[in-house]
Amino acid sequence: GETSPRIRAHFGLHASLTVSADTLERCLQANPNQAGFHVHAAEGKADQDDALQKYGKRVVERFEQAGVLGPRTILAHGVHTNAHEHELLAQTHTWLSHQPRSNMNNAVGVAPIPEMLARGVPVVMGNDGFSNAMWSEWQAAYFIHKDHTHDPRVMNGFEVLKIAVENNADLATQTFDGMRTGEICEGAAADLILVDFHPVTPLTTGNLPWQILFGFRDGMVTATMVDGKLLMKDRRLLTLDEEEIAAKAREQAQKVWNKIN
Repeated sequence: GETSPRIRAHFGLHASLTVSADTLERCLQANPNQAGFHVHAAEGKADQDDALQKYGKRVVERFEQAGVLGPRTILAHGVHTNAHEHELLAQTHTWLSHQPRSNMNNAVGVAPIPEMLARGVPVVMGNDGFSNAMWSEWQAAYFIHKDHTHDPRVMNGFEVLKIAVENNADLATQTFDGMRTGEICEGAAADLILVDFHPVTPLTTGNLPWQILFGFRDGMVTATMVDGKLLMKDRRLLTLDEEEIAAKAREQAQKVWNKIN
């Protein structure tokens, strides 16, 4: 059928330690149009240990030599990566998704994001399914790198803004064949949210990142628009029955727990 301009696909893998050499080769053969890959990389130390033991290579080295890396591929986490791996990501313009709350929850460590940015790795903000509260993700990134390095100058507000807004928009633009995103201007995608925010200090271009980091909350979003179509207005979903979906989710969740137990 006809491809929707709002739908794109990546070839989804889990992680190096769960993808054998044979499976990886089959996936590469099944992806002749180079749709790009989405795969976890070095989230935990075990992923690196497994790759070194089985293949004599680090995770990113393995993916690079196999042909997985590239501007259409997204690696998630990269917590246990080193400088050489960062160089490979930068050289191939492979996207690295940072989700600090998931990393904290799984106690796997802190991704070396400042070092990646310094080497030119295109870092974007994700969440690994840890909830879609992205402003909370911003805040976690802002705090965790300061705490980890014992340096309050690390990961300032503008760096968080660049990762979460500029880089995410660049990834979306590339994924959707050049569609302009992340800006409000003629010709750009009409993807917008309205936020009911009343700052108690003057809002300027110089303090905008901190206004968002310390002032914005999810409940302040009153409307959402995608491609010019309102999906939520006055905090009410227009295209989905939220109560019905929640009820079905609870029912399915209980079935999953019953099956596990």
